Amino acid sequence: MQRHERLEQDVKVALSRIITYEVKDPAVDGLISVTDVKITPDQKYAKVFISIYGKKNKEKVINALKKASGFIKLELGKSVRMRNMPLLQFEVDDSIEYGNYMDKVINKVIENDNKNKN
Repeated sequence: MQRHERLEQDVKVALSRIITYEVKDPAVDGLISVTDVKITPDQKYAKVFISIYGKKNKEKVINALKKASGFIKLELGKSVRMRNMPLLQFEVDDSIEYGNYMDKVINKVIENDNKNKN
């Protein structure tokens, strides 16, 4: 694993801990996970992909994280040593929910196929 990939993984783990245990905003509750972090080579920007399970208003959670980004960045600086502390950009990652949806569709097709065979 290259240094840059290790750094992204370290930031991902640290952000997961910070968002789960240290951000006190009521909008940031429930099952929220950091699914991926992509840091630019110059370390000025970090795109943080967030999976929000079961929440209807995902933009509210993203906006709360954006408001808390100063605090999150400060705590991240305490956890991970970096040359530059990147500007955090939060984005919703719907891949888990999409995977669940596709799983249901596939199961339904298999069920229909089994009914048609009998």
